[in-house]
Amino acid sequence: MDRKSVVAIVSAFVLLASAASALAQKSFAIAMHGEPALSADFAQFSYVNPDAPKGGRVNYAWPGTFDSINPFIVQGSGARGSVDLLFGNNVFDTLMMRSADEPFTLYPLLAESIETDDARSYAEFTLDARAKFSDGEPVTADDVIFTVNLLRDKGLPRYAVTADKIAKVEKVGERGVRFEFKQPDRELPLILGLLPILPEHAIDADTFDKSTLTPMIGSGPYRLVEVKPGDSVTFRRNPDYWAKDIPSKRGFDNYDEIRLTYYRDENVLFEAFKKGLIDVFMDENSGRWANQYDFPAVAAGDIIKEEITTQMPSGMFGIVMNTRRNTLSDIKLRQALTSLFDFEWVNRSLFSGVYTRTRSFFDNSELASAGRPASAGELALLAPFPDVVTPDILANGWQPPTSDGSGRDRAFLREGFAKLKEAGYLLVDGKMVDGTGKPLSLEVMLKGGENQQIAMAFQQTLRKLGIDLVIRSVDAAQFLQRQIEYDFDLMFFRYTSSLSPGIEQTSRWGSEVHDKPGTYNYAGVANPAIDAMLDEILNARERPQFIDAVRVLDRMLLSGAYIIPLYYRPNQWVAHWAQIERPDVTPIQGAQFPTWWHREAKP
Repeated sequence: MDRKSVVAIVSAFVLLASAASALAQKSFAIAMHGEPALSADFAQFSYVNPDAPKGGRVNYAWPGTFDSINPFIVQGSGARGSVDLLFGNNVFDTLMMRSADEPFTLYPLLAESIETDDARSYAEFTLDARAKFSDGEPVTADDVIFTVNLLRDKGLPRYAVTADKIAKVEKVGERGVRFEFKQPDRELPLILGLLPILPEHAIDADTFDKSTLTPMIGSGPYRLVEVKPGDSVTFRRNPDYWAKDIPSKRGFDNYDEIRLTYYRDENVLFEAFKKGLIDVFMDENSGRWANQYDFPAVAAGDIIKEEITTQMPSGMFGIVMNTRRNTLSDIKLRQALTSLFDFEWVNRSLFSGVYTRTRSFFDNSELASAGRPASAGELALLAPFPDVVTPDILANGWQPPTSDGSGRDRAFLREGFAKLKEAGYLLVDGKMVDGTGKPLSLEVMLKGGENQQIAMAFQQTLRKLGIDLVIRSVDAAQFLQRQIEYDFDLMFFRYTSSLSPGIEQTSRWGSEVHDKPGTYNYAGVANPAIDAMLDEILNARERPQFIDAVRVLDRMLLSGAYIIPLYYRPNQWVAHWAQIERPDVTPIQGAQFPTWWHREAKP
């Protein structure tokens, strides 16, 4: 082979290596869209106090009970606090740490870096050499592989769903683990980054799926030191926690001890808080929040009552209309029913006026279409589907009709009646009937007594227009079965949301799950335009492109009138005793209890 040929071959290899290097992206952090907000030399997250004092004990509480401390399995009711979105990942560290001030971005924790390609067809994590479990043993690549296989075979179903997307997992070098995916998936590297890692040397895989009250070894900042079955769990800070000084954990884990007590009755729980047995109380009851904080400790300033602002999407709490039913397949009827929920009266009469009307599946966030004209990017996405979004929703999002809150607003009823006429219905002898003379009658299914007051208020409004709404209350087992089989007309449901909606949206609105029992597509949505927008959401690379796609999906769903939007809380309701303090900065995802501290602790 002559010199010229050798040079050509070498040059080709160099080009190939350069191309491979360009495709592979190794980084200290990863964002779902765009780039991480922080640089590689960041000192700590913006929403922590890096000088927070360490010490003291915090007392949390939770309604209900527990009979297991294993949070990863189906069997038993697992105690909270070991791996917990609210109280913190106290016992088990994850591969990477999620920032609460970005939509979906991960920073180093057990893994010091992540590598993937532009298509995200694989993810390779390199573990921090300092990472160790609470018994002093190092966290290894073998532990990561063991965890994936164990949770796939013995864990909650969601772990198997994730594992099923992985074609191969293998050890790379001394501290690397590489996951190759069955097909490119932009979200999967981040989902894997949030995987809690378990110690292979300290777990009996054969019995892992059985309930237990024996504390487990983890790599997190706390050890579970006391379990009182059904009553409480106590965590004590590990003074040798390996990650206490790394940037992503600075300002976290400030208490020496965390106690989480269970109360079977929420009223008893609240009384315990009033007496000082509980330090922090996140309230979900509108009536209590508005009317029951007039006791001495609040007046004296010993208890601080806060409404903490977040920028998190509201999600959608609403009344699902099953379009598989012949009557509800008519979009004009669904639009008419949507216009007849008297939110102002319900909010004033039942909830002391504390709620906000939901106008978007992603209200309270940048993802919402409410109050916004469609952008140029949205219009481009909508170009192939000119009739899917109504002109009014295209121009300004969905704007619900409003009443005067009296429950007797004739103008509000006239507007709803006009929409019913557009749908082909007439009022005959006090009954709303279709073109054949058949009375309009619908059934709303309730689980036990849940949402009964709201259902009765809606029933009362519809009755004024001659519509018969039957309220059917069933037990939990029957409710679940009818849910699975889509055997209902109307049903209350809460669709949660985040700032990074993803694959879960396909199980809610995708055509391919329309006929499959047991999905979340309760409304029976089957629309090619919506399917196309779901693909746009899943494949978006940059945040602006992603926001446009989500807003278009929002407009399409609202135009289709599949759900009667109800209400949400724009703030978190948190009361706490004054000795518990928090950072001045609140991130976009709201209160972060693991960053709070005890005032009497030492710096």
